[in-house]
Amino acid sequence: MRESFADLTSGPRLAGRLKDHFPGVMVSILVALAAQFVAEHYGAPAMLMALLFGIALNFLGDEGPTAPGISFTARTVLRFGVAVLGARISVEMLLSLGWSMIALLVAGVGLTILFGIGLARLIGQRSRFAVLTAGAVAICGASAAMAIAAVLPKDERSERDLLFTVLGVTVLSTAAMILYPILTRSLGFDDLTAGAFIGGTVHDVAQVVGAGFSISETAGETSTLVKLIRVSFLAPVVVVIALWTPRGAVTGGKRPPLIPGFVLGFLVLAALNSFELIPAGLGQVLARISSWALLSAIAAVGMKTDLRNIIQVGGGAIALIVAETLFLAALVLGGISLIDLAP
Repeated sequence: MRESFADLTSGPRLAGRLKDHFPGVMVSILVALAAQFVAEHYGAPAMLMALLFGIALNFLGDEGPTAPGISFTARTVLRFGVAVLGARISVEMLLSLGWSMIALLVAGVGLTILFGIGLARLIGQRSRFAVLTAGAVAICGASAAMAIAAVLPKDERSERDLLFTVLGVTVLSTAAMILYPILTRSLGFDDLTAGAFIGGTVHDVAQVVGAGFSISETAGETSTLVKLIRVSFLAPVVVVIALWTPRGAVTGGKRPPLIPGFVLGFLVLAALNSFELIPAGLGQVLARISSWALLSAIAAVGMKTDLRNIIQVGGGAIALIVAETLFLAALVLGGISLIDLAP
């Protein structure tokens, strides 16, 4: 007989679940703290460090007292972190860039995903893997990968594909953080154009900030704004993917809800922020909570996945994610040359 919600949340049952999850959640948080320490003191990407540290502690995610909490962090805490990202988005932010730039960013997301699916078919990769990698490349890197993976059908390759995607976009984003400022200087871009290019192409928010502000204050502010516009596309893309998922492809024959709960949370917070109902101080707190939730979640994903499985993805998967990155860069570069970005 199936347990009711009241049974699950009753005092003894809730206490038991908290006891089961506590060790794994704490391990995930500790790994996230270690990753953040390395990021702050040595300049390494925090997401990449959390992922690598998690992989090194893979044995903790298999069995034992930490396994339930690690699984909880990799799934539930992840979705919570994505939902809270909505507090950083507003309609005013969207409109401040102008319709031409918004249209270019929308085209960048849609065409990159379509390009990924088409290329995947040519090189023998699965369409769902292409959606995962292209969505991560086009929107916001590791955060998008984890959100998209949450609504894709699950099978024995799901965790391996997610871990590869997070690792791939983080490494490529770090490379772009170094190379793209050099590229914009060689092309003679002004600070506004350079910021728009970096914000429209680099995968992860942290690397966008690093690349943009390495050029100038103006480039940094512009790149961050453009990047957050791309982040705002996460919710509609996840909804479309949930609708696209065939009913029979989902374990047990059940389609994910039309709007997953964490996507609804993202949209609600974005709406509240648009109406200025989230105080600036609270918004900053929510942004920090989201960052730590996602950092802990990616550490947990690392601990749940065997590195030997990552090697099995093969050269085709690497070629796919690199090609998607180059396609997005070329598309945005061409589009920016046709847009007047002057305020």
